[in-house]
Amino acid sequence: METTSRAVAQAPAAEDGPQLPSGRRTVDDYLLAPFPWYGLDEAFTGPRWLMQVGTSADGSVEHGSLGHGDAPSVRNEFVSGSPDEPREKFAVVVTVAAHPERRLSDGTGQLEATSVSSAAWLAGVGLLSFTWPLQMDHALRDDWLEQQTETAWVLADDLDGPDWTTLTLPVDGVPSPFHYRESEFGWVLAGTTSQGVHLGAYGRGMSAYGLGFSVVKDITAYA
Repeated sequence: METTSRAVAQAPAAEDGPQLPSGRRTVDDYLLAPFPWYGLDEAFTGPRWLMQVGTSADGSVEHGSLGHGDAPSVRNEFVSGSPDEPREKFAVVVTVAAHPERRLSDGTGQLEATSVSSAAWLAGVGLLSFTWPLQMDHALRDDWLEQQTETAWVLADDLDGPDWTTLTLPVDGVPSPFHYRESEFGWVLAGTTSQGVHLGAYGRGMSAYGLGFSVVKDITAYA
């Protein structure tokens, strides 16, 4: 899926924490999307925050992410004295416009079709952007990230493979199947909707099993 990013790209956050974009500019970017945004449903009562949108080569909004819970930092820290409990608890929902393969509006090329695999890959890379094994030397992070990004692509391209299980979660109140996997860094899931978009999600410290998704009625509530 050929896209370029606006605001904060799907890339590593700064070592001291996430570089979240300014609210007003980013809200305007989200409002340019010709498709509905999805977030966690009203059962989630914690903080909500904007992250980034991604655009195609012709500037059209193609996908974007919305955060829920604690704004994560890159170091994957844990509560003092508890190696099993992450310090930050968050879930990010990725909305991807569902499109067939198509030509750019200026006629200069073609965009690949989007699919559930597109959402799975964006979610997998998103989780990596807030992950850094504590035992790893800073100088090795770029090589590690490149390797893990390739692995995320391979996994997303094989959603029926052994690394994925099926998880049923509500989407707009309707039970819907998702592809789901866990790793030492968190979890990733991906599925689709009846609203012309695919959904991806990733998180750490918040269980995916109790989540539900719904159309965001007012995107400014995330600013």
